[in-house]
Amino acid sequence: MIRRLVLAAVAVLGLQTAYADGPDGVPAAQFNARAGQTAAAGEGSFDTGRFGDSGNRLTSLNGGIGTHLVNVRIKDIASLQESRDNQLVGYGLVIGLNGSGDSLRNAPFTEQSIRAMLENLGIASEDGRARVKNVAAVIVTANLPAFVQAGARIDINVSSLGDATSLAGGTLVMTPLKAPNGDIYAVAQGSVLVGGFNAQGAAEKVTQGIPTAGRVPNGAIVEREVTARFAEENMLTLQLFNPDFSTAVRVADAINDYARHRFNKRVAGEQDSRTIVIRKPEGISTARFYAELENLLVLSDSPARVVVDERTGTIVIGNEVKISRVAISHGTLTVRITEQPRVVQPEPFSRGQTAVEDFTVIDAARPGSKLAMLDGPDLQTLVAGLNRLGVKPDGIIAILQGIKSAGALQADLVVQ
Repeated sequence: MIRRLVLAAVAVLGLQTAYADGPDGVPAAQFNARAGQTAAAGEGSFDTGRFGDSGNRLTSLNGGIGTHLVNVRIKDIASLQESRDNQLVGYGLVIGLNGSGDSLRNAPFTEQSIRAMLENLGIASEDGRARVKNVAAVIVTANLPAFVQAGARIDINVSSLGDATSLAGGTLVMTPLKAPNGDIYAVAQGSVLVGGFNAQGAAEKVTQGIPTAGRVPNGAIVEREVTARFAEENMLTLQLFNPDFSTAVRVADAINDYARHRFNKRVAGEQDSRTIVIRKPEGISTARFYAELENLLVLSDSPARVVVDERTGTIVIGNEVKISRVAISHGTLTVRITEQPRVVQPEPFSRGQTAVEDFTVIDAARPGSKLAMLDGPDLQTLVAGLNRLGVKPDGIIAILQGIKSAGALQADLVVQ
């Protein structure tokens, strides 16, 4: 009988503790105090008994905070699909080059463009070939930002289309920029800024950077804006820059936590690893609504990934990369072949002749070859283990590829 009474008392106390907690496991006193502060700030009261769907929250993702997670704003990891940029492209001429323009023999389209430009300016060109070296045909590209209005200025990129050696000191002549539908949205013109240079002598040539490509800051004037109805949108779509299911769920949870305090309802839902759909509440503009959401802090996660660039020898290892214990033997195999022809003399008082005999020496060596144990439970240990091997970046790339083939690399290996 006493045992039954004890069990009943424990059950009653457990129920009281459960009912005393508010949504998301927050104690009622603390939750009501927080809701009172929100109401005092003019953001509306919060009904604690209205939202029984807080159990759908993915607690393991939000509770298991590791050292690899970073607190970031939503605006830094995602963008609105409704506010994307549009690409523009155009064909034009850069004039005023110091003899570094297109050779009209190898770039006949440059001569055709010069004649067409002069005719549009009312200048009749002769039938003879133009012999100029200060003009280059270029392709002009630009990004038209969202919500930009007519009269605004945007930056443009200029790239040589012919065999010009440098665009330094040139000026881009008025060039219309078109969208894929063929409509003109901007007009570009201005002095081209080039980051590289090209110097050439009789026997030597020096090139630094890319002198055949440059930029014109604020070089295009928007003549036509893209029609947008952002203010009338009731559904917003957020797209993550780096797709990740965990981050997508955290973003949706953070938005819903704020919306339950601010609008008394949930407004966001994750669709996949990249997309979060948000429904705009009534009584607030779309721009103001997203301005309140974009500064919310969320925990951003990233997959374990190793990126290697074999051309430059660059290796980027993520924080979550781990390597199981493996034994590695790495060394450069050097094969040296030396030809040492020898002169062979005949025996004395014989009828033989002096001849040249081939003699080849082949020496194969593997200097610095050693067997090492590599174990990387974290990034610091992994880097220290690779440094102990004393190999160059190209050797580390080969080692990582071998470890991946052996199944000991717990990460995605991206080779560029």
